[in-house]
Amino acid sequence: MTSVIIGDIIKSRAHKNSDIWLNSLKASLSILEKNPKYWEIYRGDSFQIEIKDIHRSLEACIYIKSCLKTIKGLDVRLAIGIGEKTYDADTVSESNGEAFVFAGETYESLKKENQNLRIKTGNSNLDAELNLYFKLALIPMDHWTVNSAEIVKLSLEQPKALQQTFAEQLSINQNAISKRQKRAYLDEILELNSMYRKKIEILK
Repeated sequence: MTSVIIGDIIKSRAHKNSDIWLNSLKASLSILEKNPKYWEIYRGDSFQIEIKDIHRSLEACIYIKSCLKTIKGLDVRLAIGIGEKTYDADTVSESNGEAFVFAGETYESLKKENQNLRIKTGNSNLDAELNLYFKLALIPMDHWTVNSAEIVKLSLEQPKALQQTFAEQLSINQNAISKRQKRAYLDEILELNSMYRKKIEILK
């Protein structure tokens, strides 16, 4: 069993210099999966990545979103598919299986559902529950400022770091770090991620 994420950059054409967000996207995907066989950017602003540990799939989406939203005016649509992999090709876009099909179907429904993060696992009850949680989580996530996205990104990259460490990295005081984390609803989003990891255990 594996997980596949398909996404695209919202309002990418509004940025004349595509290198700004393209470099950020490449960096985030390569951190999530070091082997480039398992991720690909295509059609300019669309991408696909396989996250073999299904428990990490939501965290991967949160991380990608935080990376892209550190660039003012950008956001991302993300679809998760979880299921079996039946064909392992040389590139992720040529691999196949229900995880890939589910991700593709969900990606096509994102605009119709007017939701920037959805999942399909083949378990309709679980999908309905998780998609409701995602809908609620997106209320703050879709409105992250550049500062909020930056602190979420750092917190995911350095989960054991203290606020003082972030304060030194960003050259601001510790109190400001605490405020940014609260405005980003970081604790609640990490709590959702922990619950997500437990919920998808039923799929194994």
